[in-house]
Amino acid sequence: VQLQASGGGLVQPGGSLRLSCVVSGLTLNYVAIGWFRQVPGKEREGVSCFVNTEGRGYYADSVKGRFTISRDNAKDTVYLQLNDLKSEDTARYFCAASQGFCLSTGTLTSHDYWGEGTLVTVSS
Repeated sequence: VQLQASGGGLVQPGGSLRLSCVVSGLTLNYVAIGWFRQVPGKEREGVSCFVNTEGRGYYADSVKGRFTISRDNAKDTVYLQLNDLKSEDTARYFCAASQGFCLSTGTLTSHDYWGEGTLVTVSS
């Protein structure tokens, strides 16, 4: 199983990025998929996850209205659109897959698989 995230970079406050995660070794329909972020020395924070049965995403309060999760099953890819970025969004972003569930808080109940992540830096 591999989850390869990309699309991070340096962006000014108010800017946008689109993160991508290519998943191999798993069928997206059979797992819960989402994104979490982590800053060194801090606990990981669930950002967003996708509920297959509802065809929609859920979000942490800190990103609600600014981030959008989506997926393309044909490409085995999950996306996270980041808009109106703030300095506090600076973190390494990881996509993760779970045998459990996506909660309404945007958090997966477990991180069974994840990749190396991609670094997002928001700074002027």
